[in-house]
Parts: sequence; C-alpha cells; structure tokens
Amino acid sequence: LKANTTCYSVLRNAKNFAVLPKITKLELTLKITQMVSAETKVRVRYAETDKMGYVYYGNYATYYEVARGELVRKLGLSYVKLEEDGYFLPIAEMRVKYYKPAHYDELLTVKVILRNFETAKLEFEYEVYNENGELINTGYTLQVFINGKTRRPTRPPKYFVKAIEKAIKQENSQ
Repeated sequence: LKANTTCYSVLRNAKNFAVLPKITKLELTLKITQMVSAETKVRVRYAETDKMGYVYYGNYATYYEVARGELVRKLGLSYVKLEEDGYFLPIAEMRVKYYKPAHYDELLTVKVILRNFETAKLEFEYEVYNENGELINTGYTLQVFINGKTRRPTRPPKYFVKAIEKAIKQENSQ
C-alpha cells in the first residue's frame, strides 16, 4: 500500500487485512452482544439550519461525531491519546435515514451504540431524538483503525480493547 492510500481503498481490497500482525483470538475479534452506548445532548444552532428552518442533512455527521467522542470519554479514553500513539480512526462508511426534521434551538438527544468491534473495525449505530422523544434520525458508521505512519489497517492498542471489555462487563452487571 502507498502512504496516501485511503481506508476506503483498503476496505475495498480485503487482502490488505493480511498485513495485520498475528494476534490472539480475543484480540482479533471482540463481538459485542451487549451494547456499549452513550447519550449526549446537542442544541441545534441557527447556522446548522437551511432556508426551510430544518437542520441541514450534512450536520447529522457532526452530531454523530459528538456522540462518538462522548462514548470514547465514557470508556476513559481519548481520541487525542489514540492519535498521539499513532492510531487514526477514519470513517470508511456512513449511512443515514431521516424520519422527521430537527429545527433551530431544538435540544436533540444523540445516542451512539458500539455494535461491533472486530479486528481493525468499529461499527456504530446512532439514534437522534427530538425534544418530544420522537426518533427523527438513525445512522451507521464504520471506522477503521489505521497506523498513522503507514496508513495501513492495524489492530487497536491493548488499552483500547481492555476499555471495551471493561465497559461490556459493567453494562452487563447493571
């Protein structure tokens, strides 16, 4: 792979995952059967709306990012530390469904659920609710751990795997 290869081309060519080092089965695959989740509130700002007064569709990606950041903090981790340690998590895939519009000054609840954590991939689902508790939007993103220098897929750091395992145990005990 060339240094400027994007994660999109890496995912399209599955043989590139062969560059992952040999690791234990537990480290290789951690399927999440009980969800790890977090919620955050986002107030719709005027600049995020279109001429109709609806939240512009592209802003939902930002709301998802805010929620993902909160989930990472809930795990006791930080994107900053991951990047300092040479790991990046670009978005490789995103899907969105819109059910109802959100409006200026509305307080939205954004729920993020880590549905699957496998090898170098993280799959997240999102639910966005309006102030009345109505589901107005759902989404999905796939992120891939890549090495900051080589831009190749890589296994996550062990402290990341341990934080996920700890969160699953905590949520299962509640």
